[in-house]
Amino acid sequence: MKTFLIKNTWVMGACLLSLLATSAQAQTTPTFTRQDTLRGSITPERAWWDLTHYDLSLKVNPKDSTLQGMNKVSYKVLQPHQTLQIDLQAPMRIERVTQNGQNLVVRQDSNAWYIQLQQPQTAGAMHSIDVYFSGKPQVSVNPPWSGGVTWKQDALGNPFIATSVQGDGASLFWPNKDHMYDEPDSMMIRVNVPLPLVDVSNGRLRKVEEHADSTRTFHWAVTNPINNYGVNFNVGNYVSFSEVYQGEKGPLDCIYYVLPENLEKAKAQFKDVPRMLKAFEHWFGPYPFYEDSYKLVEVPYLGMEHQSSVTYGNKFQNGYLGRDLSGTGWGLKFDFIIIHESGHEWFANNITYKDVADMWVHEAFTAYSENLFVDYYYGKEASSAYVIGTRKGIQNNRPIVGKYDVNYAGSGDMYSKGANMLHMVRQLVGNDMKWRLILRGLNQDFYHQVVTGAQVEQYISQKSGQNLTGFFDQYLRDTRIPVLEYKLNGNTLEYRWTNCLDTFNMPVKVVVSGKTKWIKPVATTWKKTTVSHKAAEITVDPNFYVTSKRVE
Repeated sequence: MKTFLIKNTWVMGACLLSLLATSAQAQTTPTFTRQDTLRGSITPERAWWDLTHYDLSLKVNPKDSTLQGMNKVSYKVLQPHQTLQIDLQAPMRIERVTQNGQNLVVRQDSNAWYIQLQQPQTAGAMHSIDVYFSGKPQVSVNPPWSGGVTWKQDALGNPFIATSVQGDGASLFWPNKDHMYDEPDSMMIRVNVPLPLVDVSNGRLRKVEEHADSTRTFHWAVTNPINNYGVNFNVGNYVSFSEVYQGEKGPLDCIYYVLPENLEKAKAQFKDVPRMLKAFEHWFGPYPFYEDSYKLVEVPYLGMEHQSSVTYGNKFQNGYLGRDLSGTGWGLKFDFIIIHESGHEWFANNITYKDVADMWVHEAFTAYSENLFVDYYYGKEASSAYVIGTRKGIQNNRPIVGKYDVNYAGSGDMYSKGANMLHMVRQLVGNDMKWRLILRGLNQDFYHQVVTGAQVEQYISQKSGQNLTGFFDQYLRDTRIPVLEYKLNGNTLEYRWTNCLDTFNMPVKVVVSGKTKWIKPVATTWKKTTVSHKAAEITVDPNFYVTSKRVE
């Protein structure tokens, strides 16, 4: 997740592309290059093999801001092919690649590296390659909005280093199959750092290995599938504390890493973690990574949803850097980064988009999770006020769904507009227990899976018992806000949808002279209903993100 300030209103967006999307220039689709296709599509050199495991060894050199290491990439052959694509972005370089001790020929096409395999690749066979790499990775000039490595120092002059690569790609600092459709089933991350620094990465710490050169290596084991951008390393003069949360699947280890000077502040502020877990396990089901623990790690930037290693830089205060994004006051009742970034453990890390064009699957649900957190602790009225308040950041300048196969995300409206879209689905479902079961069902039925946006849309339609195709098309693929046009003539109310797709037929709740009524407008024709007495006006329930207009 990334959040950015535009035109004096706080808007949430997922990557630099979302930031560009909010500018006037980004209202037109950019010209895509061959490199966009190589990065964003399932190329023939990717399609033939199934990634099963990464074993990443990485040496971090704070003195010269360089990295070097080796990634053992294990895979299963799906169909015979002799060329395998690995991605690594300049200025990082692949030094050599071996398989079974033999050096392989490697051809570079900018960020794509094509490895010519010597051993026959037969369907069903299991193989691995060792990819050796080094270089001075791209520095994030404005983390987390620009991808790369952040090389900072803490107040005492100790190195304070972290990665954030969503959107720009994990291949900014390590070689991998950099497309979201394929995840390893598990991963080892071994990070070597100078003494007395500590590395915190994903999963559980298996061991710390001391070396004679005044360095040590932290060995982290991830036992669940993990997406590439969720992999991270965080290096600093960390101290830690922990607690055990008794959750739906039993005891969950919660471990917190912060700089020493912030320890006491963290012990107070991080009390939002068990509150978050209680609320989100209620709404979404069990935390998806009990085996790998939950960690919250202080970093020198705002924060990101790295799997089981959520990063935090909200300065130990409620709101978003002390601000309430909704303008209602409810946003100051919780630490935005803890709640939002942790919500991604369910939507992003458990359920992961196949193509970045469907990033709304991550961001709409996680922005909506803030609303559900408020609902759990402060009630339905408060949560409705919160999500409605976030509408002020909606731009409506570009569709939420992006372009497929070219690594192009949709509009930053995927956050607040996406959250309000889901809030409307809750109204349409009309039964909070049923809605909760749909949310929990998503996390159960798509557990640890990569999905398309269409799969999520179809699932919600099926489980709600309503055809929401026109609804999703309107809010995800169109930028117009539907207008409810109506006429009042005595006891007759006429109504229709305008400023929308012809297929938009969302029922809506209105108040007619103080009485609540559901009506079912369509976009193509006027419909009529009788009201009990002559009405002066109608008001649309504010939980629906639409406008209304009386016509004569």
